Amino acid sequence: MRTPPNERVGSDIAENADSPVSGSERRCLLSGEVGPRDQMIRLAVSPAGEVLPDPAGKAPGRGAWIMPDRAALETAIADGHFKRALMRAFKGGPAKGDGAGGSLSYSDDLPQAIEMALTRNLLDRLGLELRGGNIVLGSSRIAEQARSGRITLLLHASDSSEDGRKKLDQAWRVGLDAEGSGLRGTVLPLDRDALSVALGRENVVHLGVSGVKDGRDDASRASIRVGQAATRLSRFVGSDPP
Repeated sequence: MRTPPNERVGSDIAENADSPVSGSERRCLLSGEVGPRDQMIRLAVSPAGEVLPDPAGKAPGRGAWIMPDRAALETAIADGHFKRALMRAFKGGPAKGDGAGGSLSYSDDLPQAIEMALTRNLLDRLGLELRGGNIVLGSSRIAEQARSGRITLLLHASDSSEDGRKKLDQAWRVGLDAEGSGLRGTVLPLDRDALSVALGRENVVHLGVSGVKDGRDDASRASIRVGQAATRLSRFVGSDPP
């Protein structure tokens, strides 16, 4: 398949070649909207022409980008817009979703596959940050470190109690000198069972991302990494983003 003239850095395709897009930005395959690549979802195309989710954005080969919006993707697949957008972007034959012939293919359950990939990406990131010493678990420890300003990102399981969230949110605001701001932790679209399994701990209901490790202030990077993964998943499934 010939390389499209509008292909950009990293073999990622922007649908409109007339509008400049920076190396840190990508154009949504469906809407044409431009956004930061770390807030979008990459769809990689395998050598066999199969369109697959690539939440880490590191799979080899060509790819396309979409905004994290499951409802929009499902609509685009149902009305044929997704297939047409793939045809335009890759300058190839018709995608063969729904069984039609062509050089590209995608599964009918692509939206579910993307949600599962984004979920795994977030859980893997939390596991990495836990091993790196950047995750704080346990309500009392989180509250203590939050009040001292050492928590840079506060996360709650979807089935956490409102009372538990309020107490930790308040401690977090105190530590950030943000009382009266209404700042609250993020309620993830994942329950305590999913978080507990991913982190290898019992009853993970709340977790904080800490900003200090061995005297080095590297938690801003940790909270950005976790926050980006959580935001994309939350936006894709339609819950409130962090």
